[in-house]
Amino acid sequence: MLALIPAQTWGVLAAVAVAAALIVTVLWTIYNRLVLSRQRMLEAWSGIDVQLKRRSSLIPNLVESVRGYAAHEHGVFEDVARARSMLDKASGAQDSSVADNVLTQALGRLFAVVERYPTLQASTNFMDLQSELADTEEKIAFSRQFYNQNVLDYNTRIQTFPGALFAKEMGFQAASFFAAEPDARAEVRVDFGASRS
Repeated sequence: MLALIPAQTWGVLAAVAVAAALIVTVLWTIYNRLVLSRQRMLEAWSGIDVQLKRRSSLIPNLVESVRGYAAHEHGVFEDVARARSMLDKASGAQDSSVADNVLTQALGRLFAVVERYPTLQASTNFMDLQSELADTEEKIAFSRQFYNQNVLDYNTRIQTFPGALFAKEMGFQAASFFAAEPDARAEVRVDFGASRS
């Protein structure tokens, strides 16, 4: 029965089979690259999340150290507690970014209070907490940069050819950057006074 099929038809069938295999290979490659890019972005986000949790766990000790010297600063302590709670409840890059900016501003106000108490600044416990928090801030900045680079790569892959042709249909959505709010950018860096001796 196969002998009844003309040779020309075999050529057409072979060309169709090769074209189909090529299309499947291209789609498979595009899909796998998008998945890899998304996984790298999620892994980078976990680095930020770990550092934000570390930072959040340092804050109660820091607040208690300051409270011992400046018990009358209830408003500042409440602002820090609210901001910390907001960060702990945040989910995803966008919510965490907003909550992180609020917490950074609250910590800035807390450290403004610390400036008025030289004996607190000289306290070994407080200086150790400042050092740990400064280290964590640096790690958050590095993690933010690493995450944003991975988001850029991922978003570029799903918005440029050939990924843009298939990404949406394959369930890939653009990701949000972890960035400072425009009005909070000036307060992202907190001066802990660690350089003083």
